[in-house]
Amino acid sequence: MVAGTDRVKEGWLMKRGEHIKNWRPRYFILLSDGSLIGYKTTPEPDLANPLNSFTVRDSQCMRSERPKANIFIVRGLQRTGSVERMFHAATAEERDSWCTAIEQTAKAVSSPAVILSKSQVFSIQDSGASTSMSLNDFEFLQLLGKGTFGKVILGREKATKTLYAIKLLKKDVIIKKDEVEHTLTERRVLQSASLHPFLTYLQYAFQTKERLCFVMEYVNGGELFFHLSRERTFSDARTQFYAAEITLALGHLHENSIIYRDLKLENVLLDRDGHVKLTDFGLCKADLRFSDRTKTFCGTPEYLAPEILEDGDYGRAVDWWALGVVVYEMLCGGLPFHHKDHEVLFDMIVLYDVKYPKTITREAKNLLTGLLTKRPSKRLGGGPGDHKEIQAHKYFSTIDWDALLNKRIKPPFKPEVTDDADTRYFEQEFTKRTVQLTPPAARSTKDGPSPEAVYFKNFSFPQQNIS
Repeated sequence: MVAGTDRVKEGWLMKRGEHIKNWRPRYFILLSDGSLIGYKTTPEPDLANPLNSFTVRDSQCMRSERPKANIFIVRGLQRTGSVERMFHAATAEERDSWCTAIEQTAKAVSSPAVILSKSQVFSIQDSGASTSMSLNDFEFLQLLGKGTFGKVILGREKATKTLYAIKLLKKDVIIKKDEVEHTLTERRVLQSASLHPFLTYLQYAFQTKERLCFVMEYVNGGELFFHLSRERTFSDARTQFYAAEITLALGHLHENSIIYRDLKLENVLLDRDGHVKLTDFGLCKADLRFSDRTKTFCGTPEYLAPEILEDGDYGRAVDWWALGVVVYEMLCGGLPFHHKDHEVLFDMIVLYDVKYPKTITREAKNLLTGLLTKRPSKRLGGGPGDHKEIQAHKYFSTIDWDALLNKRIKPPFKPEVTDDADTRYFEQEFTKRTVQLTPPAARSTKDGPSPEAVYFKNFSFPQQNIS
């Protein structure tokens, strides 16, 4: 309970799950600061450990008679859009009482939109990372990929002739979709990734008036997803090698208080020699130690751990569940849980047991059973030992971890690339296109820097002084 807050209203409600649509009884307390906190039992014995914790700030309360009588829905803003939470009261009077309390509290705590003054916006220069780094320093060769926020281009630095994957993101789209925090976290994680051999690293970061520019290590051996789709399954030895390198990469992130949260075959690349490189750090959560928790619902549906789906908080053990899914795919040729209806899929992840084919070894099954344990505290890697618990498992008994970390173990497969500029493992849909940068919108030099600059003050890397 937050100090200095009063209880506005409290009592029993039924809450519908946000991801698995079943109803659960919760004892809710609405606080004067806008917090709506739910407990499994009457809360006096354990106020510090709620099952649910929301805010009614900037929210609306709507009454409904569907899917049954006495329903109310709290609709509020959350990162990339709005989120709706559905509740059921015992009577119409109780529902009205809750809605009135929520509406009055929301009005009291909601803040007016923050408007930056002209002097605030123009006090930050938006001229790029420095006078020595700009898009003109690169020759753009081929389009590697394209998405909602921008594109990735193969580029060559003119001064050094080094090839890089250059990610160009549109500032206005990032701000509109409320992805500023995720983007800055990705920049920070990419910067620290240079310290580990199995993480893609950031060479430079700078900005123009319209774009953020990540100049990253170029890895051209293809996604693990591509290679597995060609062979359906991998051998025990090949799976063991990839799983071990991924374990070291995740362990490095965890040791630096970072949860990855997006491990999947598509985000595991191979370099030209066949070593693993984790990529795409946009969903990372930083500054989370072993005992810390977060609540954000994010990730790829098939790889989500049960604790993410149960409307509670979670820690770094979610990465070890995802490792279990990846290892299962490599050994078994499919996902442990799959359904085209995500509601059914989430129900399966939380409630169903994993089925294992008879073709996998006893050690492999034991590893998977440990990683795909539904309770995070009982999961392999879920304890304070983290990645060391996994390294000590008998499935990895033949691995020399120091030799692996220093790339002294020969990979079981070497991608068929002819040189560093080979893009055969990228989608031809993109690589066949002409590289073209969309011209920025016309802006008068009298206008000063773009208003978006205030959001990305500390984006540049190496860090520059921005006055």
